[in-house]
Amino acid sequence: MTTRRTFLALGLVAAALGCPCLTPHLHAAAPETRVFELRTYTAHPGKFEDVLARFRNHTTRLFEKHGMTNVGYWVPTDAANGAGEKLIYLLAHASREAAAASWKAFSSDPVWKEVRTASEVNGKIVAKVESVFLAATDYSPAVKASAATPARVFELRTYTTPVGGIAALDARFRDHTLTLFQRHGMTNLCYFHPVDADKGAGRTLIYLLAHASREAAAASFAAFRADPAWVAAKADSEKRAGGGLTVPGPDGVRSVFLAPTDFSATR
Repeated sequence: MTTRRTFLALGLVAAALGCPCLTPHLHAAAPETRVFELRTYTAHPGKFEDVLARFRNHTTRLFEKHGMTNVGYWVPTDAANGAGEKLIYLLAHASREAAAASWKAFSSDPVWKEVRTASEVNGKIVAKVESVFLAATDYSPAVKASAATPARVFELRTYTTPVGGIAALDARFRDHTLTLFQRHGMTNLCYFHPVDADKGAGRTLIYLLAHASREAAAASFAAFRADPAWVAAKADSEKRAGGGLTVPGPDGVRSVFLAPTDFSATR
């Protein structure tokens, strides 16, 4: 017991002095074991506000009732990416099995059935639902709701790698990119890989950034791309991989700017 107390005391002293040698176990974050679900709803023409109202007034609370955690709700800001017709949101589940159980309970909840019927009295309001199950990368910050005043601008970015290239892309983000993003004023929110092959498992990185504004985002990326540390990291990673880390063309890197809804816990 004395030895254990002595070691803990030394660890606390080392932490105060900023010494990393004795403190990793005191600061290491627990591995993220939850499963996440990124869902995109496309509304029928003229029904977008009805979709938002149903989520605002009912759906988010019913999700929580049945064990799902609301992380954030956003709408695209550009017409080319679905502004005025798409709702994009992120849920957390304890596991894939828990997700299935929660969705089953939600779907059979009499309150949900009543809400859905009432909202669709003049016709269906959701035309399409897309779902991607995700696992957090080992370098992702803790995935949780966060808010700022005024509300921030968000950016959902999707990278697709050549076959066998995801490890090299992860290494570059883990060792360089996240730190450089933060240096240039961008907030790293969460980083994921899809878990299903038909959704891009093994070849896809999906992540969320927050910016103070759209103008701030442009300035941050300009400074990031001009940073000598980034130029060197990019060149070195591509030399090691024998080429670019994302596939050529628009499918290699996709960006969607988002605004938080008024009912989003992340703003």
